[in-house]
Amino acid sequence: MPRVVWLLVIARAINKLGAFSLPFLTVLISSDFGASVTTAGLLSAAFGLATIPSRLAGGRLAGVLGRRRTIVLGLTGCAVAQLAIAAADSLLQVAFFAILLGLAFELYEPPSQAMIADAVGPADRVRAFSLLNAALAVAGTGAGLIAAAVGRWDLRWLFVVDAVTCLACALALRLVLPADHPRRHAATADGDRGAPVHPWRDRALWAMFSCGTVFALVAMQVMMGLPLTLAGRGLEPADAGLLFTASAVTVVAAQPALRLRRIAALPDTAALALGYALMTVGLAGYALAHSLPAFLIGTGLWSLGEVLVLGRVFGVVAALAPPGGSDRYLAAYGISWGIATTAAPITATQLLDRFGATVLWAGTAALCLALAAAQPLLVAPLIGRTRPAGTEPETGKDTETGKDTETGKDMETGLAARRPRAARAD
Repeated sequence: MPRVVWLLVIARAINKLGAFSLPFLTVLISSDFGASVTTAGLLSAAFGLATIPSRLAGGRLAGVLGRRRTIVLGLTGCAVAQLAIAAADSLLQVAFFAILLGLAFELYEPPSQAMIADAVGPADRVRAFSLLNAALAVAGTGAGLIAAAVGRWDLRWLFVVDAVTCLACALALRLVLPADHPRRHAATADGDRGAPVHPWRDRALWAMFSCGTVFALVAMQVMMGLPLTLAGRGLEPADAGLLFTASAVTVVAAQPALRLRRIAALPDTAALALGYALMTVGLAGYALAHSLPAFLIGTGLWSLGEVLVLGRVFGVVAALAPPGGSDRYLAAYGISWGIATTAAPITATQLLDRFGATVLWAGTAALCLALAAAQPLLVAPLIGRTRPAGTEPETGKDTETGKDTETGKDMETGLAARRPRAARAD
């Protein structure tokens, strides 16, 4: 992997080590300010809603201010908001700074993901994004241990420590990432310059975004619903931490499998369908599980599926973007997580309360099965467009060797480097 990929992965993992405060936001609101559970939930939902414009702003600011500046701005904004939450002395202040945190929370993601996508060739994007996913999984496990230690002292200190890691990450990336340079407008297929990028006019992106929103909802429902399910079936709710740790171990252990020839050679939609199918089996296992070993088996299966999905989706979205437009495309795709963060606390708890754990996990598995079926039937025809006749793949410089490399053609998926103008520009 190029140096910039390792820098972003390591910095993001360090930042993730401190990202343990958000699950305790509702607890802080309830315990320190006497708010009801409903009020605490609404404020958490407001945070989730604020992350949606934050993600879009991250993609736009990356093109206006530069990627490094946007990354530093987002991390610094998160630190300021979390320090303010830790120092707040009223519920109104906490609500204001929680929304402010949401508005800064996703600024980092589009430029960092775009830098990773642009730093490697299309054939290496699966490994690059899988490496990022594995690092975040390991760091997330460490974050839980830190939260358990610091949270016993004072919940407000969770936000302080999180803010410190954000500032440390911002400073490190400010020093080591390449400086921002004025970015020229990308040439369109017709050769003219200056045409704006319009991700939402791209039907292929809409297909990826729709599937990504359902996938994110599934992932967030696992986070929200698993501890409650364990409690409802007579197990210790804290054992959810063991299951999430098992998931992180599975994600890391499965990384070498992505380099196996049969898996690496799969078309993107086939790999995504396989990933969703594995998630279907694992989550269906949750519907039937009544012992910790059974839950561990289900966790391992859906985690293997998640490895395949997360390793591919960002590479596919980046390949759909026109030259210079990966920030905007990744930002548009990423708001699926904001939608899921807002919806999952409601859907998971309502399904559990009204119908029980069996229906929750059977329904969640059904969503994954529908995603698996949608890949060859609906998604593949849209993202598998052929290169227009007479066009040649673009070439660029490898960031490590300086040699010319083909960057315009995805060797694994056949995604066209140059899309019809109507699909991406006004």
